[in-house]
Amino acid sequence: MTKQPVIAFARPAIVKNATVIAFAGEGPVVASAVEALAEPGQLSRAFRAAGFTGKSGQIVDILAPADSTIDRIVIIGAGKTDALDGNAWLKFGGSVASQFGKAEEITVLTDFSGQVASGTDAANLALGILMRAYTFEKYKTRKDDGEDRKRTKPVRVTILCADPAAAKKAFAETSAIADGVTFARDLVNEPANILGPVEFAAQLAEMEKLGVKVEILTEKEMKKLGMGSLLGVAQGSVRPPRLVVMQWSGGKAKQAPVAFVGKGVVFDTGGISIKPAAGMEDMKGDMGGAAAVAGLMKALAGRKAKANVVGIVGLVENMPDGNAQRPGDIVTSMSGQTIEVLNTDAEGRLVLADALWYCNDRFKPRFMVNLATLTGAIMVALGQTYAGLFSNNDELATRLSAAGEATGEKVWRMPLGPDYDKMIDSKTADMKNIGGRNAGSITAAQFLKRFVKETPWAHLDIAGVAMGSPSTEINQSWGSGWGVRILDRLVRDHYES
Repeated sequence: MTKQPVIAFARPAIVKNATVIAFAGEGPVVASAVEALAEPGQLSRAFRAAGFTGKSGQIVDILAPADSTIDRIVIIGAGKTDALDGNAWLKFGGSVASQFGKAEEITVLTDFSGQVASGTDAANLALGILMRAYTFEKYKTRKDDGEDRKRTKPVRVTILCADPAAAKKAFAETSAIADGVTFARDLVNEPANILGPVEFAAQLAEMEKLGVKVEILTEKEMKKLGMGSLLGVAQGSVRPPRLVVMQWSGGKAKQAPVAFVGKGVVFDTGGISIKPAAGMEDMKGDMGGAAAVAGLMKALAGRKAKANVVGIVGLVENMPDGNAQRPGDIVTSMSGQTIEVLNTDAEGRLVLADALWYCNDRFKPRFMVNLATLTGAIMVALGQTYAGLFSNNDELATRLSAAGEATGEKVWRMPLGPDYDKMIDSKTADMKNIGGRNAGSITAAQFLKRFVKETPWAHLDIAGVAMGSPSTEINQSWGSGWGVRILDRLVRDHYES
């Protein structure tokens, strides 16, 4: 496993004995402090030879002068530098981490024409470094390949910024967010033979060490509650289901909590409506929504968020044995509403139906947001850049959209309405679990809406962004940990006392 970088902050100073990474604006334009590291004219010659213009994402690697105490000078294009936001600094951090190589000591200059990064900017840069440095290699046994596994100690990174004390304070919070993202990624990346519902629940129970109250409901307890919808999905597997309730009480006493609910199908064969073999291995990631909720709870606890937050995840395995539910079966949800199961591969909404009702009934939250790798249809509509957002509340939807823009975990609002709702009416039960090929992600959301009453609610369909998503500046992992940062930002901006 790659060792996480050790990050420190310091004021601008003379650089010695390190690989130096700096930035250039379009032009390219570099600060005088960067020019001073090289011989006269060396940078401009290197820029011409490499076709480097300072455009965002461009990188040029230069050997330091022979009489210098430093080894390499790496210049990263920053593009237009007149309006850099937190997400830009986050991506800069990812670009920095991509250039570590075998270096043991890294110094990062954040100087843009005399203006150095603020404490907050430096903390965002550090978060990007940690996120890009993540790898999942715990099951690799060969030790002789890959430079990361040759490291005997973590790389040390010093970020030179305007206010190191402020950066260190801000980093205490951003590092907690990095821990949450890492936790979510680890859960998604784990193979299903290792991470079943029971094992998943046990990992969440470890968060009690951070002050999170964790309750684990067993199959017996869920039967008493009448969770026939969730249990119907689980009945084909020899691995028993679990419903995990996590509570972080950092806000005012008796203040109603905000709530997040995650789909946790640890492996989805499709059940009797079995999926094609090609690509089925990816269904170990069908618990990406539960992983995001778990990572969020870890991040909130780690940074001591001043909010009351509930996280609930429904953990099941969808398998096609002789006891599995059949297409055409009718189940009764905790709400008392009956569901005709026409397709056993539309199982995530069945899990969420009971989890949402339970959450709403027990905690009476200010809002509920659920996350689920729910439909392939959302990928047809939005690809792997945006998650689908469905909501019954304009204020909540607007706040989620803003949090997505701020963090780069973007969402796109999709419609809901009576005409779509009619598509899931059943002749033999209160509803059916699919509405046909057309508007597949919308009818799935309409299904969930029937289990939230009037509580402000949003559904995030993260099928395209939680697993197997394209590599980015801050993620090279199959499991992205998508959802932790957008939800943390939502809580931070609007719901902390």
